[in-house]
Amino acid sequence: MSYYLARQSPAYHTALTNLKSLRDQENTLADDVREIMTMQELPERRVTHLLKRGAYDAPGDVVEPDTPSFMAQQPADAPHNRLGLANWLVDRKNPLTARVAVNRIWKLHFGRGLVATPDDFGSQGKLPTNPELLDYLAGWFMDNAWDVKALHRLIVSSATYQQTSVASKELLERDPDNALLARGPKTRLLAEEIRDEALAASGLLVTNLGGPSVKIYQPEGLWEQSGTGAKYTQDHGDKLYRRSLYTFWKRTAPPPAMLTFDAVTREVCTAKRETTATPLQALVLLNDPQFIEAARVLGENLLKQFPNDVNARSSTAFKKLIGREPDATETKILGQLFNEQKNLFTNDVASAKKLLATGESKFDATLPPADFAATTLMVNAIMNFDEFIVER
Repeated sequence: MSYYLARQSPAYHTALTNLKSLRDQENTLADDVREIMTMQELPERRVTHLLKRGAYDAPGDVVEPDTPSFMAQQPADAPHNRLGLANWLVDRKNPLTARVAVNRIWKLHFGRGLVATPDDFGSQGKLPTNPELLDYLAGWFMDNAWDVKALHRLIVSSATYQQTSVASKELLERDPDNALLARGPKTRLLAEEIRDEALAASGLLVTNLGGPSVKIYQPEGLWEQSGTGAKYTQDHGDKLYRRSLYTFWKRTAPPPAMLTFDAVTREVCTAKRETTATPLQALVLLNDPQFIEAARVLGENLLKQFPNDVNARSSTAFKKLIGREPDATETKILGQLFNEQKNLFTNDVASAKKLLATGESKFDATLPPADFAATTLMVNAIMNFDEFIVER
């Protein structure tokens, strides 16, 4: 019978082919459904023993879940499970969670937390420089339903944050870390913020919320050389311009441009990023396709808006990227840069077109290439100003 079906029955072959097609459809449908791991409490908690010397077959005293004795205790009627622990962590009588959260958010804006050791609030950590302020913010945070966005707004709208970061020599000697909050913050932006800033200023930034991670511009061969056998396939279209929050992250081969600006590898939890200043950072701003493309898109808009006024282009770009008007010296230097680059590109149109082809977003090919390319490099030069990557 098997021989007959396999060799002589067309109907059997047709049915077998249809069955395979249906199974393939079923597998595709099942694979596309996202699965999320969940945990559920047992109807009755199993007995847990203290294991003698850690041996699984040497049970000792019976132990029950509870909070450490040196910390605030859970209410007597609270369930001794994960829900009870979560409720205890955010209980109004337990301000530690709010203090830690507030301190980390404060650090994002001032570069230094009210407690200088954001990952250690214990006996080995630093004491708060402004304990009353820390307690006030922690209480405010809890009273306002743990609203993170509202806390950010409260901090940046405060008179303390809005002070100038310029300090006298005497103040710098007395308070080099700004622990007394006598001046405004001066901190280097995070790697993700620098990329998002360039995209936002150019108009490329896609602000859609949620969705899968995206693979942005990256030098070829990094994944292949990491020895994992994986291949990096870059995304296209709007995915390239999503906020850096959504950038795909492979721990064995993280995005190199972000690592250059001190993004962490995410192999371990890091409460405090180090801030460095290296020549590689300037090279990223000058040569990374994402920054060149952002400069080109902004430059195109400026060239169309001010076709015969280079100073207006540099002034508008300065306001978009730096947040202020350029002074006379800066305007003069940028004008000289533009003229030098325009002369070079006029004599080498191929190089101008090669520069303008950087990135996947479309550009207006009817614009004069030398003028367009020179404006692009002028905008890119502004991105290399210290004020572009430093918050003051």
